[in-house]
Amino acid sequence: MATDISAIEHVPDAQVTDAIAQPEPGLTPSDLLRRAQDLRPRLRAAEEDCERQGRVPQDINDELVAAGFYRIIQLERFGGYEFDVATYYRVMMELARGSTEIGWVLALVAGQPVVLGKFSEQAQREAYGATGEFRAAGSFAPPGKAIPVPGGYRVTAGWRNGSGVDIATHFMPLVMIQGEGEPVPAQILVDRSQYEIVDDWDVIGMRGTGSKKVVAEDIFVPEHRVMRCHGMARGAEPLSLKCTTSDNPMYSTAISPFLISQTASVAVGTARAALDHYEDILWHKKASYPPYLEKFNDPIHQRNYGTAARLVAMAESALIGAGHEFMEYARQEQEEGIPFDDARSIRLRAIAVQSAQLGWEAFQMIFHAGGTSTAAREGHPLTRILRNFAVLKTHAVLQLEDAAGVMGRVQFGLGR
Repeated sequence: MATDISAIEHVPDAQVTDAIAQPEPGLTPSDLLRRAQDLRPRLRAAEEDCERQGRVPQDINDELVAAGFYRIIQLERFGGYEFDVATYYRVMMELARGSTEIGWVLALVAGQPVVLGKFSEQAQREAYGATGEFRAAGSFAPPGKAIPVPGGYRVTAGWRNGSGVDIATHFMPLVMIQGEGEPVPAQILVDRSQYEIVDDWDVIGMRGTGSKKVVAEDIFVPEHRVMRCHGMARGAEPLSLKCTTSDNPMYSTAISPFLISQTASVAVGTARAALDHYEDILWHKKASYPPYLEKFNDPIHQRNYGTAARLVAMAESALIGAGHEFMEYARQEQEEGIPFDDARSIRLRAIAVQSAQLGWEAFQMIFHAGGTSTAAREGHPLTRILRNFAVLKTHAVLQLEDAAGVMGRVQFGLGR
């Protein structure tokens, strides 16, 4: 699928904007959190349709766009609200409480402005256009092949697992730049018109995320849309962390702790949803044995609920706390010269994966206590959460052993 080079190299003046107005000036983090809470019944009602379509339904996505969720962490200069990382985690957890799959897509896609902030100013202007409407999916594996040509690169690839690609305006995958020496990893910014979507997403859970294959055939990517980065061992961190379009420190620091916590926020929100459904069971189901009291009267269920609630509360608190730490580390790096180094990055990664693990442990207890005749019956919300959580836990960045090993190596000066 060849692409007209001139269509990418030339951007009409109307689309190159120094500043874009926010859709809702004065919108606050509390407003967004309240909108996410209010949307919960709507998201839960849409889960079956989302799973059937294998993507976020268009009408749901239109509501997410209108609510401003994709602009939570988008630069204010480009029409975003530029809220902090802790706010981002709070809202994503709440949305995942409504729907794991919709929450997953939103968390990954809405976080991409942090990555885009490391690209050239020209690339950012082109991506945001005249309205600031920007939604990018991404994929790191397998990386595409980028061949140098005058002015940029010719790229051919078949990237897997492009979560949210159906609702994206752009794609930001990994490529390996070919040359005389070792290939150099880089992320690229690609327009929707430059790639095709192949539906190969055949999984037992997370079906509604639309994590499909993205194919590009000999497309041109100009140099200013290429961001060189470290190898995957360092989370594909950009070689240069400096953002040239904002002085907010969160855009000029490490990316990987934030990206990993995106996925953890979905896991924690999903655990909270499971707790909601377990509470509903306890209120409305009766014991199978005399005197047939409602299950909330049973001391065993009371203990199970309390234990699961404790685990979820710990996970939420830890992740939100990590969001505040991220912001403080970024501030200290910019204002005090204290590096946001590997030790700090790995600390935040460890908190994220442990938060996801706490959510998983809570869910396992809930599903077991929910009962075969209820929680395990096809059509009950907990059966969908079981499938989704099982797949979510296979994600590479949420592996406890990997995070622990890296943390140990960094602590003893052995590198990642």
